[in-house]
Amino acid sequence: MSNESSASETTPLRRPESQLSAALVANVASSNNNKHVINIAVPTPAQALTTNSDSNSIIEERLQSFTNNNNNNNNSNINHTQQQHPQQQQQNNKNMDTNKRILCRVGLDILILLCVGFPILLFFLLGDPYKRGFFCDDESLKHPFKDSTVRNWMLYIIGLVIPVGVILIVELQQSRNAKVSGNGPARRYVFMSYQIPDWLVECYKKMGVFAFGAAASQLTTDIAKYSIGRLRPHFIAVCQPQMPDGSTCDNATNVGKYITDFTCKGVGSSARMLKEMRLSFPSGHSSFTFYTMVYVALYLQARMNWQGSKLLRHFLQFLFIMIAWYTALSRVSDYKHHWSDVLAGSAIGAACAVIVANYVSDLFPSKPNAKSYLPRNSQDVSQTHSTVVVTTN
Repeated sequence: MSNESSASETTPLRRPESQLSAALVANVASSNNNKHVINIAVPTPAQALTTNSDSNSIIEERLQSFTNNNNNNNNSNINHTQQQHPQQQQQNNKNMDTNKRILCRVGLDILILLCVGFPILLFFLLGDPYKRGFFCDDESLKHPFKDSTVRNWMLYIIGLVIPVGVILIVELQQSRNAKVSGNGPARRYVFMSYQIPDWLVECYKKMGVFAFGAAASQLTTDIAKYSIGRLRPHFIAVCQPQMPDGSTCDNATNVGKYITDFTCKGVGSSARMLKEMRLSFPSGHSSFTFYTMVYVALYLQARMNWQGSKLLRHFLQFLFIMIAWYTALSRVSDYKHHWSDVLAGSAIGAACAVIVANYVSDLFPSKPNAKSYLPRNSQDVSQTHSTVVVTTN
């Protein structure tokens, strides 16, 4: 008895877990009736194990889905990069091809200009004009030597600065008008990722054609100069010819003779002057100025469309032609050329300007629907005959 009573006193009384849970829930429910509190449910060990296993499975599923999403995103990025890489490479190759084409065009144009201009330099440095004889009593060769009214630097201003300035100003104005009206060129030129302005492209075209025509005109003139070798009006004053017997044109024995065997004493004359005295026909000043000024006049006719004044364009055209005309006349009054030399040089320059402006440049595009007056083949002949109607009274 004593043992049992001691055991009962030392051992605490414990409720079963089911009763404890029911009592706890009942207490919480009764407390909820009095005030708002947070419900806390104490799970059983089995429920805790089940909840932990469920949460672990949910975490694993989420980790797996996150990994799959990352893999899908990486694959899509790789595919997108692989798709963009060929397109970018293709665009780079296209840009490189465009740059090469532009460089090839510019290089070819420069090469053609050098092919036309290099012979001019050879004529100037190494050319030897034709050796022509003369008459001592030829009055056209006895004029004094005189400095040129239109110096070389003036000629360069007339023939280079004025045309280049006019072309630049007109093309800038044309580009500005096109931007305002929205009628810009459809084709754009890009070089080294830089879009070339349309006015610069047009200036390159117009100036390139102008330079080609100037070189062609000058080469045509030089070929005639060195092939003919006509003596200038100041020939005797510059050369001071002396015959093999020591006589000069002052001796009466040389009057009326055509003299081919002589030497030039050339007192006070340079080697360049002794060479230039045989290059009278045709006039280089006249051909160069007439080419440049006539070309500029034709260029203004085709490209200048300023509406501010009706007469401005025609006034500029007249002014430029008068500059060429004055330059040509000064060559006669300075005793540098005969009048026929000036006429031939002016005709060469003007003809080259008209040909280049109409058939080399794009200033005056041909009309595609224009019909020729003369038949060119048998079909045109038959069509011409078919349209002829004969009427008799």
